[in-house]
Amino acid sequence: MVDEARTLELFRFADSVQSVAVEVSCDAPLARGEERYYPAEIVLKSGFVNGRVGLQVSHEDLDEWESCLDALQAEEGAEWPAGGRSAWLDVVPDDPMEVTVHDSPSTQIAVRVPIDVASDWLQENRLRSARVRAAVSASP
Repeated sequence: MVDEARTLELFRFADSVQSVAVEVSCDAPLARGEERYYPAEIVLKSGFVNGRVGLQVSHEDLDEWESCLDALQAEEGAEWPAGGRSAWLDVVPDDPMEVTVHDSPSTQIAVRVPIDVASDWLQENRLRSARVRAAVSASP
């Protein structure tokens, strides 16, 4: 958990030096038609650059992230979220893992971060995803 306002990490790739995470505010979704979107931020921390970029996450995006975890487990790359409507990530399961944060379509800036993830990164991220899914399912 990130803070008491029910902001949870959807996922985190981290080592002792740098990290990339997505924090989702699970309260007060924004409604667009029948779809609900939750405010979120991609948070990048390293000795070189630190930054946050906003995006909005839907239930469909949560489904897509779970599919991305399956792809990463199969040692395939993943891009998330789809659609080009906001900032997004490209994850390559190399050694070290490479996570590129793209601030599109606004600034067109991209930052690639190599991360030596721990051996339990997949299980930890599946647990984080499940916690976010439960929290947004319980929100009004």
